Amino acid sequence: MSVKLELYKVFKEVAEAGNITAAAQSLYISQSAVSQSIKQLEGELQTRLFSRNSRGVTLTGEGKLLYEYVRSAMGLLETGEAKLSQTHDLQMGHLTIGASDTVTSQFLLPYLDRFHRQYPAIHIQIVSGRSHKVLGLLQSGKVDIAFASTPSETTSLTVFPCFATHAIFVAGADYPCDFDHVYTIQEIARFPLILLERKASSRLYLEKYFLQNGLHLDPEIELGARSLLVDLATIGFGVAGVTEEFVTRELDSGRLRKLRTDFEIPARSVDMCTLRDVPMTAAAEQFVSFVKSSIAAK
Repeated sequence: MSVKLELYKVFKEVAEAGNITAAAQSLYISQSAVSQSIKQLEGELQTRLFSRNSRGVTLTGEGKLLYEYVRSAMGLLETGEAKLSQTHDLQMGHLTIGASDTVTSQFLLPYLDRFHRQYPAIHIQIVSGRSHKVLGLLQSGKVDIAFASTPSETTSLTVFPCFATHAIFVAGADYPCDFDHVYTIQEIARFPLILLERKASSRLYLEKYFLQNGLHLDPEIELGARSLLVDLATIGFGVAGVTEEFVTRELDSGRLRKLRTDFEIPARSVDMCTLRDVPMTAAAEQFVSFVKSSIAAK
């Protein structure tokens, strides 16, 4: 096909120049090479494409028909090459990121804002989902980058830690508990607990830690949204298991208070994940570099 493409390039140049010599000069090849290319193309197509005259050559009826398609095809190829060049220069492109609503609002927003200001021609799409979902989307090629909590399977991924998260227990400021008391893990388990639903990775991580200490979590309330978790804890429905980094405003304002404990649940990491052996688009590569350099500068 590449050989045939070269023949079509010569054909198009001769058709537009109307002269073998002029076409050869434009293509930087010999006149004999041009003549041979036309002869070869006519042989393969089994049709005469040019009529020779004293002033040069003119297209036959079949040649005119072919020329219209060749001109259109070459135009599309040139446009494609130009568009590809623009994506490399970040003058256009598409970037799809998978992340939970919480990670997007609590971590990604400033990066998205600065990246968009710097590269306004890049169309950014955010696909919302918990860690398990966005990692699945990454593996299937539906997102370019996934932000997930400590992926368990990393052999096919390139992983860059972005920030650590810590699981804590909180309650509304007026909740009937002793905020000066240092609670044991057994005492925490006996509270009316408010937790995220089991498909949330943070909930599963919390359950795993309690099971390792011989305790089974039996929450009073299970929710799909972190905001509801905070709201119900604030109005006194129970003690909520939350990610400390995601409730800093509530803690600073006093809406929520942190319970003291004699145990500390190991920190987790929210990581920026890409496919290890799959080349990234120019936009994705730039965003990854953008996040890495921004974190390194802190």
